[in-house]
Amino acid sequence: MEYYIYNVPVFVVDEIDDPDIVREFCAEAETYVAQRTLHNVEVVYIGNFKDLRGRNAAYTNGAIYMTATEPTSHDMLENFVHEVAHSLESTYGLQIYTDELRSEFIGKRQKLKHLLNAQGFEINPILYDFAEYNQKFDEFLADEVGYPTLLSITMGLFASPYGATSLQEYFANGFEKYILENPRTVRDVSPVLYNTIEEILDDKA
Repeated sequence: MEYYIYNVPVFVVDEIDDPDIVREFCAEAETYVAQRTLHNVEVVYIGNFKDLRGRNAAYTNGAIYMTATEPTSHDMLENFVHEVAHSLESTYGLQIYTDELRSEFIGKRQKLKHLLNAQGFEINPILYDFAEYNQKFDEFLADEVGYPTLLSITMGLFASPYGATSLQEYFANGFEKYILENPRTVRDVSPVLYNTIEEILDDKA
């Protein structure tokens, strides 16, 4: 069955328990996301994709792939907005990943290191200086620390715990929080990130 978010087709390629969820998701997406931010998104696929490898969604080559197993339309919306953020990287990469934003991110990583060390969670300290994705560091946060613990530790430090994973996820999670929750939260926690998002959205006006 085919749905649309503005003029972007949304295909459900595997059976889904409640098709109404997809219709609600598409309507919510048009409520929260401006059409002008979707210029790099050509199609959305919802299904059981092995290539997601446990992730909820991914953006690649103009397409957003999303799992069909999310329980609510809002869960689907969160996945979609997150991947829309990643889609903007190909156009605004130089504007997003500035030395100023990298410095803000690494500074927060260093604070996180001290907080986690105080809780008895330790890993090679060099990994805290890697702005790019690192699987070992991701597994450390997810499996050893755990996201419930990380949520309490990172409150007021990152827009959401997953934003600590890499600079790319720092941007995408901040964008998601800005669009779906409260821009002021991003401004208060990550002012450089907030200004970056504002500039990108203003550029698309």
